[in-house]
Amino acid sequence: MIETRPLARKLGAFVALSEEEIFVLERLHKRRRTFVAGRDLVHQGQADQAAYILVSGWACSYKLLHDGQRQVIDFQIPGDFLGLRSVVLHVSDHSIEPVTDIEVTEVHAADLFEVFAETPRLATAVLWTASRAEAMVVEHLVGIGRRDATERLAHFLLELGERLALVGMGSNAGYACPLTQYLIADAVGLSAVHVNRVLRQLREQGMVTFRDGYVTFDDYDRMVEFAGFEVSYLDQVGPLLK
Repeated sequence: MIETRPLARKLGAFVALSEEEIFVLERLHKRRRTFVAGRDLVHQGQADQAAYILVSGWACSYKLLHDGQRQVIDFQIPGDFLGLRSVVLHVSDHSIEPVTDIEVTEVHAADLFEVFAETPRLATAVLWTASRAEAMVVEHLVGIGRRDATERLAHFLLELGERLALVGMGSNAGYACPLTQYLIADAVGLSAVHVNRVLRQLREQGMVTFRDGYVTFDDYDRMVEFAGFEVSYLDQVGPLLK
């Protein structure tokens, strides 16, 4: 069903979509493509790159430094746009790598402009998703700059949970998570060894367990308090996991 697509569910959290708007949104899904894990679909500096809508699987956006170090900017989950800024800027300022095998729909600038012209409310909803993504980047900067390692990682796991709940992939029990400790380390500014140590601390404190690709919230409310997690920056009226 169209209504259950991750993008429609995500935009529907901002505005109640009409049948006509859902039908128009569905037209963006006409060019389906698949990419295998570990092989970039967008390269930093690539010109005139199409955007994508992630239908299934996980991806990450990252920047490479001159010395080869990598900073993961964010992880993308179903319902997220990939490379949306490059449609406007004409040059991609980061790379995008599938974390798992992924299915996407390719979206050209003309497709977006046509949809926006037909249904201005969809343009507003997409602007909301872009603003929400910017708010998450700001929150990540605060985390790296001011939160200690344990609070930072707890906040990161809670945010992922809220984002997944928005598209029906998370609950207050937890969520499936394919991220390795190395990927998480590149996102939160820690070493993989440090991430392993912090995850053990959080588990021993009875708040969360990350094992065999699954995040289990052992005491969600306590973890929210510990991390100082305020869901308002995600533009949600309250935690979706509740």
